[in-house]
Formats: sequence, structure tokens, C-alpha cells
Amino acid sequence: MNEISKLVEQGYNRIAEDYYNHRNISKFNSELEKFASLLPEKPHILDLGCGAGIPTAKFLTGKGIRVTGIDLSETMLNLARKNVPNGEFLKMDMNELKFNKNTFDGIISVYALFHVPRDKHIDIFRKAFEIMKSGGILMINIGIHESEGTSRFFGVPMFWSNFSPKSTLELVKEAGFSIISEAVLERGGEHQYWIFGKKT
Repeated sequence: MNEISKLVEQGYNRIAEDYYNHRNISKFNSELEKFASLLPEKPHILDLGCGAGIPTAKFLTGKGIRVTGIDLSETMLNLARKNVPNGEFLKMDMNELKFNKNTFDGIISVYALFHVPRDKHIDIFRKAFEIMKSGGILMINIGIHESEGTSRFFGVPMFWSNFSPKSTLELVKEAGFSIISEAVLERGGEHQYWIFGKKT
């Protein structure tokens, strides 16, 4: 694990409870509803950067969707196992995805990719394409301003890294996905760039 991954892991291990106590967990339910509606019957999805399992894994398992979530933070994973007992949660770095080809019907990553150096984003998109079944659905969000660096977040150092929306869109296309929709959306007072893609 590299130094940036360690910083993110250690940060979320320290702030996990505080972070979720202050989070609006229903602010992107409409996007989760859309994601669920695009999946085939009895789908298996992967949640990259699953955190404490709320809202994503809990929302999706509530619809009968099989969810595997990965995260760097053991504290977050322990919360996820408690919050979503019918989900599967693994300690794994999204830079080092260890799944077979054509495994998942969908892959989702919300409020997580911006903790990975932006020059690694294309590798994550390519790997997501590889481990997704044909017809699989991708849903991601990321920040809207191109930047990279460290700042204080809930009192701990945290790493952030974003391309512009235009550059992120081109990377998703380069990885092989066709675009269902893309837009900058305001959710819970924050603006994020959202993409829905499909492996055709």
C-alpha cells in the first residue's frame, strides 16, 4: 500500500463514527434508484470505497441486490458489517482490485475516487470494465474542480485528487464504457460530477 492510501486509511479509521454522524445519508437516493433500475435481475454489484455501508450498500441490498463492498478502513468495514449484515465487505485498495473478469453486473463508487491520485483513475476504470459483465452499469461521482493535495477533514489530514469533469468523462470513455448520462449535480449543498456508463 502506498503512502497516500495509508493516509486515507488512517484518516477514516480515526473519523469514521464522526463522519457518519454528520452525513446526509439520503442526499443521492435518486441516483441510487436510477442505478438499481438499470441493473438486470438478481444482480451482483461492487461498491468501491463502501465506507460504513450507508447509504449505498444498505439501499441496494434493501432492493434484493447482492453487494460486495471494499474499503481501506477497517473501522469503516466493521461499521458496514454491522449496518448491512447481508452485504459482503472486504479490506481492499481500489488500486489493486482482485476479482475475476466478468464478475459484476454493476460497479459503483461515490465520494471515494477523489481520494485516489488522479493519474490512477484510468487504471481503476479499465479494471472496472474488465471485471464487469457485458451490459454492466457503472455509476461514479467525483469533484468538479481540477486539483490535487492534502487538507484537514474532520480534524485529520486527507488526500484529494480530481480531474475536470471533461477529462474524467474522456477517461471513462477511454476505458471502454458508453455513456448513459453525465452531469454536475448539487446534492446536500455540494456539487459533484456524476457519470452513468455501460459496458456494451
